[in-house]
Amino acid sequence: MNRRLRKALVVTTAITAGLLMTACQNEDVDDNASAASASPAASAKGAEAVASGTGKGVSGSFKNGKVTHLAPGKYIVSVPGRTDQAFFVSEDTEIWGAGGICGDAKGQSATECTEVELEAAAKKGAVSADVEMKDGAAVSVTEQPAGEQPGSAGQPGSAEGVVEGKGVNGTWFGNVSYLAPGKYTVSDIKGVEQAFFVSEDTEIWGAGDICGDAEGQSATECTEAELERAARKGVGAEVTLSNGIATRIVEDA
Repeated sequence: MNRRLRKALVVTTAITAGLLMTACQNEDVDDNASAASASPAASAKGAEAVASGTGKGVSGSFKNGKVTHLAPGKYIVSVPGRTDQAFFVSEDTEIWGAGGICGDAKGQSATECTEVELEAAAKKGAVSADVEMKDGAAVSVTEQPAGEQPGSAGQPGSAEGVVEGKGVNGTWFGNVSYLAPGKYTVSDIKGVEQAFFVSEDTEIWGAGDICGDAEGQSATECTEAELERAARKGVGAEVTLSNGIATRIVEDA
């Protein structure tokens, strides 16, 4: 009797141990399978972030670029001489149109657009625009004027007859006002306005209002941020344009 009990006990113990071992092995297999299945997706996502440049906190200005649509909420801006940069738009992104995204190409000021309008325009073809980024997301997308009407460009001291347009050249004397990020107007004494953009190469010289000292004997080189702050109030200056972009802005002394 005792021998039978001992034998039954040994068999029961062996069966129990076998079941526990099988369960542990199954758990290990499931965990490893889950890790294996998740790993390629995670790697792909990481590769996409590296390839696109997003997810890495990309910040900066991309002037005179071509914006195209990649996926819902995701775009790419191409600037000559620079690597293409992918970016996202959010509810806080300011989108300004000049006839292509939205608005009127002959208007005197930019029009605020929706992301739906940006997507529709970018799907049709590249949109010429300046893109300001912070941490991989667009702070602003500002369309460049699509029209071209030089008007009286090349006649210093007057902007009469000139409307907003790409390719405008000449020198204007008047009041500079802020329109949108990177975009301004200069108006003459008759109130006729000429829209223009600034770029990283624009020379900005102040004499007390934009920057510098009004009592100084020479002009002071200013930043675009200082110009924007002064132009929101209005500042008198001489503006030299080439293809619709200011090459030089000199504040009236």
